[in-house]
Amino acid sequence: MDTEVNPEHPVSGASVPKRPAPRLPGREPELNHLTSLFPVALGGTAASAVLAGEYGMGKSATLHTAAALAADAGFVVAVATGSRLESHLAGGVVRQLADALENSGPARPRTPHPAEPCGPAGEGEALERFYRIVRDAAGQGPLFLGIDNVHLADVWSMRCLAYLRNRVLDLPVMIVLTSQTGHPPHSEVALLEMAGSTPATITLNGLGDAAAAEILGLAPGELASACREATGGNPYLLQALRPRLLPGADPHELGSSLVGQVLHTRMQEFPHAPAILNAAAILGEDAGFDLLAQLAGVDELDALQAIDTMVRLHVLNNSNRPTLTYSFVRNSLLKDMPQTTRAVSHARAAKLLSEAGAPAERVADHLLDATSIRIPWGVDVLRQSARNAVFSGQPELAARHLRRALEERLTSGRRMAVLLQLAHAEFQVDPPAAAKRVREAVDTISNRETAAFIATVMLLTLCGGQDARLGISAAGQIAARLDAGGPEAVWPLLCMTYLAEAGSRLGPPPEFRDFEEQWAPLTDPAAQRSRSALLALDAVRSGDSAQEALGHFADALTGDDGELFEQHYFFTLATAVLADEPVHVDRLCRVLDVEREPWDVHVPHGALPTLARGIALQASGDLQRASVHFESLLRRFDERGGTTTCPVGVLCAAKLVECWVDLGRFEAATSLLDRMDFVASQGLFTHTYLLYARGRLRVATGYTRFGFEDLLSCGRRLAHHGMRFPGFVPWRAHAARAALALGQADDAARLAEEDINAAARWGAARPLGTALTTLGLVREDDEAERALSKAISTLRESPARLQLATALTELGTLQARHGQSEKAIETLRQAVELSEHCGARPLARRAAEELRSARRALTPAKENEYGLTRQENRIAVMAAQGLTNREIATALHLTRRTVELHLSGAYRKLGIPGRAELGGALAKSQRGS
Repeated sequence: MDTEVNPEHPVSGASVPKRPAPRLPGREPELNHLTSLFPVALGGTAASAVLAGEYGMGKSATLHTAAALAADAGFVVAVATGSRLESHLAGGVVRQLADALENSGPARPRTPHPAEPCGPAGEGEALERFYRIVRDAAGQGPLFLGIDNVHLADVWSMRCLAYLRNRVLDLPVMIVLTSQTGHPPHSEVALLEMAGSTPATITLNGLGDAAAAEILGLAPGELASACREATGGNPYLLQALRPRLLPGADPHELGSSLVGQVLHTRMQEFPHAPAILNAAAILGEDAGFDLLAQLAGVDELDALQAIDTMVRLHVLNNSNRPTLTYSFVRNSLLKDMPQTTRAVSHARAAKLLSEAGAPAERVADHLLDATSIRIPWGVDVLRQSARNAVFSGQPELAARHLRRALEERLTSGRRMAVLLQLAHAEFQVDPPAAAKRVREAVDTISNRETAAFIATVMLLTLCGGQDARLGISAAGQIAARLDAGGPEAVWPLLCMTYLAEAGSRLGPPPEFRDFEEQWAPLTDPAAQRSRSALLALDAVRSGDSAQEALGHFADALTGDDGELFEQHYFFTLATAVLADEPVHVDRLCRVLDVEREPWDVHVPHGALPTLARGIALQASGDLQRASVHFESLLRRFDERGGTTTCPVGVLCAAKLVECWVDLGRFEAATSLLDRMDFVASQGLFTHTYLLYARGRLRVATGYTRFGFEDLLSCGRRLAHHGMRFPGFVPWRAHAARAALALGQADDAARLAEEDINAAARWGAARPLGTALTTLGLVREDDEAERALSKAISTLRESPARLQLATALTELGTLQARHGQSEKAIETLRQAVELSEHCGARPLARRAAEELRSARRALTPAKENEYGLTRQENRIAVMAAQGLTNREIATALHLTRRTVELHLSGAYRKLGIPGRAELGGALAKSQRGS
């Protein structure tokens, strides 16, 4: 922001003495450009240049340095300066030049001064007098004429310069003008008319890091770069910043009230610009056109004109949001603003932003600065922004917002809610302070129902881990305070505390039968539904009766109060149980589909019903549609940063991995699991689901030993937590398959027995069918076939299409191995169709390969004339070679019974009574062929 008088340079209008030119950091290229024009003027041809730049870019300093260099090169130098305060005085700039030129040469008679023409008739004479002064001076030697701030020159001086420019083309004259970028002209004379048609135009931009560091007296580095960024490298602003740059200061937060005053003064000449300038300083990055006009109280057309002017002056950015160009300028304007004016303006800005639907964080920033102004409506905004800040890892900012909310006049209930939320934010950085906030919140309780509701919401808000422990501790203190009012006053809080405790414990959950005694006197329907929900949970954990659990869940779903089902622990178990019950799934989704935002900030609106529906689709074998649900939801969790931290986000990711494994999308599943934090995800069900999903992926991709360990670890965790429900994750079924692949038949048999016992006790079709399929894999002969046949009939009674396809594949494979090719073909054909319908590509490929093998086995062998199948011929050849039935069965991975059946068929087709004639019959068959 160029000063009117620069004390480091000669006073305007005086000759410049010959002395070493001062060094200007960072301006060497511009000075080199100017000095490159010296030979042109010294050779007798006029040259001209225009130095353009915004306020403070060093136009004056660059001009005066160039003038000093010109004096050293042999020029007679005359410099004049346009002044905002003298722009109305005719001839002010020309008088400065004329005086300097007349004083620079030998004494001669005084000529009339050209500054003020005497009427229209005298204009030409005055212009000619000025021209003669310049011409005579040029006759004595080359001239350097500098006009600083030509945009502020008076009209008559501008005319004189325009008149002069076209008449000195063949004289040794160099004219250098400086002009502010974008400054609207005061008269009818354009800049090019004073500088000539083709002047050398030099734009002064912001200095680089090295030059900024030199001005600030700093070593090059991050601090110097930050200072340059805060000021745009503007030399004037850098000089103003330098004395304020104390140790530890953030350059982006510094400002100078003096700079603010100067800028306000500069803008006074433009209508409505000061008001728009103040509004832009208040709004900061929120400075949209509508808000600027409204906050400034200026008509939109007037506001547009003022914004246009300041954009051209580079005071505002040229964008859809015309913010102030540099943070140092904004801070300077705010420092120059009285505190009350600033607070009221921020309060108005907050209201305008809120009405415009701006994010809570943007509104809250202005509420923080609206100190001492009562804004009751802002409490909810501050709480929402604090909530977002906590879950984005900014607890200190959240605490600031909540402390501001406490400055408002609050009811006891709202004060308690804010204090509990503040305790959560402070807990991240100062646990003792958080404990103090909880005690303070308890002391504010005046209404039991309100207090219980607020504490319940607090438990729903906290994701898990240490946050949950804080919530449980606070809820316990509040429940103790409310206990005097009887169970009616405290049952919702007790219910949610129990769920939070059960879900966050490292060991088995608390005993429900002790807790349940407190429900006996309750007759409220909502309380009875909550009691049914907890009874359902107890039945699930015991694993004793699917019908009992489903009955309790059905009772819990009869109302519209879905808070219980939003609790992470309860939601995870409920969806695992209800997935095979379409009617209950529909009811659950309706209960979860509420208009309000979920309590947990990481959970997107509508996420819970979408996830519940996806789990049900996956359970029915509709893998493609299920994956679409999970993928779309996962993108929304990613946007909120909740995929790896929020239990619901982790559950969604784990279910998607499981779905992708069945679809054969192993690379996508691996990539997603690589993002997950297995250390941080230590919640009971989130980590268990991750282990299960990873175990399945590892087994499917050939890392069987690692996958087996993951699945066993999953089982150990469930056992440690007392979870006996076999349908939560069918880990035993996959662990048994892995054990078989590893040659650990005894482990596989043990897991299958455990699975069938747990499934029989539970009594639901899916777990029982899955367990029977596993049993069929570890048993032999007729027992295996009976188990698989029973698995198929059981699974046909459930929506579990994928599990049915698996059972059909195993039975068809077994039938083919036992020589029942015709049965195998029909069974495997169903398996292929069903697995393809589910989209389970790996299973479909396996079933199709087994089907092709079964069809080949049924085709008569080409090398004999007796119609032996390939399998019959193979077994007959081995028997003719002297192998026993046991040895043949071992070599071909068949049972002895199967070998006997194939040999009987071969004897019949060859027309021989037994094994002794087998060699001769086969030899005769070969000769005949």
